[in-house]
Amino acid sequence: MRRRTLFVATALGVAVLGGCRQDMHDQPRYKPLAASAFFGDGRSARPIIEDTVARGHLDIDTEFYTGKTDAGKLVELFPMRVTGGVLERGQERFGIFCSPCHDRTGSGHGIVVRRGFKQPPSFHIDRLREMPVGHFFDVVTHGFGVMPDYREQIEPTDRWAIVAYVRTLQRSQRATLADVPPEQAAKLKAGG
Repeated sequence: MRRRTLFVATALGVAVLGGCRQDMHDQPRYKPLAASAFFGDGRSARPIIEDTVARGHLDIDTEFYTGKTDAGKLVELFPMRVTGGVLERGQERFGIFCSPCHDRTGSGHGIVVRRGFKQPPSFHIDRLREMPVGHFFDVVTHGFGVMPDYREQIEPTDRWAIVAYVRTLQRSQRATLADVPPEQAAKLKAGG
């Protein structure tokens, strides 16, 4: 009786455990690009929906997309025209992405730093004032030190706009009256 109960319990346990297996790893599937009778076009894989995968985006303008020449040297000049609109966009993007650490003037005393985060160097030190524009683009793209990369968050055009705005900030901190256009200088001298 005892053996029979043990045998029945064992058989029942095996049956229950065997029934739990769902064989998801053995479910019907197709090998990539295999023929299928399921879809009318005979394909097992569905065609890519138009405009969901980037096409023709080859990044062939090395200087624009990397901030470096084909030889790997940092670019000295902007690979795009810098206009007032570009500077406004750069100021907006700088305020969103950069000012929490670098503050609005680029001196490195942002709100995050005041809360204990490591202070970035000021954009106004000679070392950074002398850096080519490609350096700033590369840092925004790949990060540097504790600064994360912003390659995924900021498009290349906006990265260049930020770099242009950083150059504007650098120049503004050492500007003299001689740097102001004559008609604006006259207004400043007159107090208006």
